[in-house]
Amino acid sequence: MDPVRFVIPKGSLEQATFKLLGQAWARVTRKERSYHVYLDDPDIQVKMMRPQEIPTLVADGLYDIGITGIDWVREASVRVAEMADLEYGRIRLVAAFPDSLPHRSLDQMLSQYISQKRIFRVSSEYLTTASSFIKGCPSYADAYGDADPLIVTPWLRRGDNEMVQILLSFGATEAKPPDDVDAIIDVTETGTTLVQNKLQIADTVMTSSARLIANPQSLADDTKSQKMRDIASLLTGAVHARKHLHIYFNVRKENLGDVLEQLSSLKRPTVSPLSDPNWYAINTIIRKEEYHSLVPRLSRMGQGLVVHEPRQILNMGQ
Repeated sequence: MDPVRFVIPKGSLEQATFKLLGQAWARVTRKERSYHVYLDDPDIQVKMMRPQEIPTLVADGLYDIGITGIDWVREASVRVAEMADLEYGRIRLVAAFPDSLPHRSLDQMLSQYISQKRIFRVSSEYLTTASSFIKGCPSYADAYGDADPLIVTPWLRRGDNEMVQILLSFGATEAKPPDDVDAIIDVTETGTTLVQNKLQIADTVMTSSARLIANPQSLADDTKSQKMRDIASLLTGAVHARKHLHIYFNVRKENLGDVLEQLSSLKRPTVSPLSDPNWYAINTIIRKEEYHSLVPRLSRMGQGLVVHEPRQILNMGQ
């Protein structure tokens, strides 16, 4: 079998991706300044690329499987199979403009510009997404119908409507209003940077997180599909493990019923008799949010309570 080609993100998602890979595989290595990554599985070839490029690379079959933000998948407008939400790299893509303005939405601001016959300029890294969002504003549809906003980059201009322009941003997007553009569509985690630059968030365009995506043809290929599903299983097992704790402890026979009642919300804790017939061992998984309420109660009814953070929790036999 040819190796499964696995592309992972460099940049903002890089550190969190390597942390997840370290939970999913026993060994993850990378030579300094190299874009190649090595797992302890010779049937997987891993390379790092920018997350913006990954959706197209996977859709075109240059890679079988990859990790990127769902924001870039939607921006690229490509057909890929989403295999898992990896639950990190959570961001919002928002529309924002100077906080001195009275508008409460990008549509309100755009409506004023339309009525005054002024060119409306927006800066964004997300050209396709920004165009779709703006075209969805009622004021835009009323004034311009199906015409596409003019997309402006250093190497091309595309679109019918020069009265609404989307300018490609190469970074520091929040610094551009009001001198260079009227509004922005940009990524934020907390909104702090926007506030510091005297911008107000008007709309949430989309939310995003890191996703495992696959080329549909590769996923349908009998020689690769099982390995690709193994990758998904290992990664989702690591994601699942982050939400749980593994506990085990000993409990007296007379306390066993009370302990099992405390654990009634969990899936089948393992109960094993010890050499002393008056004692049992309990082995189970709890959700992290239950720790502070559940573990102190259990410790009062047993002894030798041990708590571990699991690397992975896998659904076996599926």
